[in-house]
Amino acid sequence: MAIWDDVIPEADRKIYETAGWSKPGGFGKRPALLLVDIIYNFVGDPEEPIMDSIKKWRYSCGTVGWDGVRATARLVAKAREKKIPLFYTQWERRDDFLDMGRWNDKNYRVDDPIDVTGHHGNEIVKEVAPQPHDMVFVKKKPSAFFATSLASYLIDFGVDTVILTGTTTSGCIRSTAIDAFSYNYYTILPEECVWDRGQLSHKVNMFDINAKYGDVTPLANVLSYLDTVEDDVFRDRWPRQMKR
Repeated sequence: MAIWDDVIPEADRKIYETAGWSKPGGFGKRPALLLVDIIYNFVGDPEEPIMDSIKKWRYSCGTVGWDGVRATARLVAKAREKKIPLFYTQWERRDDFLDMGRWNDKNYRVDDPIDVTGHHGNEIVKEVAPQPHDMVFVKKKPSAFFATSLASYLIDFGVDTVILTGTTTSGCIRSTAIDAFSYNYYTILPEECVWDRGQLSHKVNMFDINAKYGDVTPLANVLSYLDTVEDDVFRDRWPRQMKR
């Protein structure tokens, strides 16, 4: 049973099936792991139910976010074992709001200080924290590709598959998945490793991404896939001082 079956009407599923959508896209041979906005702002600190967490952390997804962090930590460990590149995004803003654009218009708590540059809320959660050889980008818009150098590094590494993790499914994950698809990457979402503050939005977007833009699949399948990837397949790309 897919995680969206309890919210997608049978009639809608039948339409997509008859139209030929949701065909598995498959996996490539040179994957990278992309961790989108796995920062304290989006899970809270400490772990609390969402209605408690959002009193301080307005972006927080609460306990489902921490469940996602723990699942993603397993994937990070496997990625490091296989020596595939890891890319991270963070979110932060200036204290004068000049870099917020239309975000200023869409939230009544936009002046909460938790996402100002230098705040603890912008730190990547320690359970999945980057190492010195990982790439970390600050983005200002939903997609990890928009106005960042992510695509250029994926090209340089010869990546053909993006394993996408993080939050939120309906926002940054969806927009990043569409951009990854648009750049012709195999796009994989381990279903336990993406999350949202709203379960309806989470499930509907997972359904739609799986139908058209990538493969939503259990984490166990992604871990098994990584076992089939050639060991240290990116050895020709690591700088000499970072050989691992």
